Amino acid sequence: MTAPITQDVLTIPRKLPEQAKTNIVGLTRDALRAALIAAGTPEKQAKMRLGQVWQWVYHWGVRDFALMTNLAKDYRALLAEHFVIELPEVVTRQISEDGTRKYLVRIAGGHEVEVVYIPETDRGTLCISSQVGCTLTCSFCHTGTQKLVRNLTAGEIVGQVMLARDDLDEWPVQGAPKEEVRLISNIVLMGMGEPLYNFENVRDAMKVVMDGEGIALGRRRITLSTSGVVPEIARTAIEIGCLLAVSFHATTDEVRDQLVPINKRWNIATLLEALKAYPGLSNSERITFEYVMLDGVNDTKEDAHRLVKLLEGIPAKVNLIPFNEWPGAPYKRSSGNRIHAFADIIYHAGYATPIRTPRGEDIMAACGQLKSATERARKSKAEIAAEAGLT
Repeated sequence: MTAPITQDVLTIPRKLPEQAKTNIVGLTRDALRAALIAAGTPEKQAKMRLGQVWQWVYHWGVRDFALMTNLAKDYRALLAEHFVIELPEVVTRQISEDGTRKYLVRIAGGHEVEVVYIPETDRGTLCISSQVGCTLTCSFCHTGTQKLVRNLTAGEIVGQVMLARDDLDEWPVQGAPKEEVRLISNIVLMGMGEPLYNFENVRDAMKVVMDGEGIALGRRRITLSTSGVVPEIARTAIEIGCLLAVSFHATTDEVRDQLVPINKRWNIATLLEALKAYPGLSNSERITFEYVMLDGVNDTKEDAHRLVKLLEGIPAKVNLIPFNEWPGAPYKRSSGNRIHAFADIIYHAGYATPIRTPRGEDIMAACGQLKSATERARKSKAEIAAEAGLT
């Protein structure tokens, strides 16, 4: 495999458009306070102004400083002179037959990522991306066939949550009764990219999303999924505090080396050691083990029994994911009988074992299928050019 197993390569520097104004979206409270003072806010007023601006942007979803009516007109003018409130651009929105929504989102530099909203009877889950492309090259994942372009900024990560709230018309209305039902009740960092290779930006973005005076999603409503970047695992609990999911997918190093090549750097034993020591681990805050069911690869009863042995001593649940096929995929989905037999072994060993219902397959929005449409188009154009002898 020629692609890097881990990010031991220099990420291409971000080329952001030059602009004099600072985008408020994605700044932590400390960073925004410092920016307000630098723009001319008297230091004695900074705490109050920070609270006011924060609530307008993140609680009410207001993008125009002129509408921030509890601020004096001259202060609104100062804000407009120094700041913008900008989100990534929604290029396309697709809605699946099952109600799943997939957004193709353009960020600075013209790069694109995908965001997916999955409505369920008891919750609404937003799956967001942390990188453009991915460096991990997991062989069953469509996103992994797209090379890493760059890390997303904290603003681009928070912006995905805000644009989905825009589309769902979920911002509260001033003067209206408080709506207790949240359309976006949960966030999963399971979109494009490996979140722990973009730790600082992911951490800062989640601090904004979890802040009680804004979007206000509790830390237990957020799940970060990693393929096993061991050095950053403990930091996730300490600095973010969200729930953890691990893309596990195999019960031997030989198979996991193929499916999740980062295993060659941090093998199963090393990963499990880090998970057993995960700060705050308890039966109420279990680690989720994600396990994609691949026909004839990792779905035997022996695999299930091995998985039970590996999980000993870790408060855990196992999400079984029927493989979502994509064009050119080298694997097939395990049969329903095989998946249920596997689940029964795990369940009888005392672990919750939900089988994930594939969602949004008709719009390529299911787990492992995300990939920017422009990347697909770019490849096909390159192939056409090659066939025509133009390259």
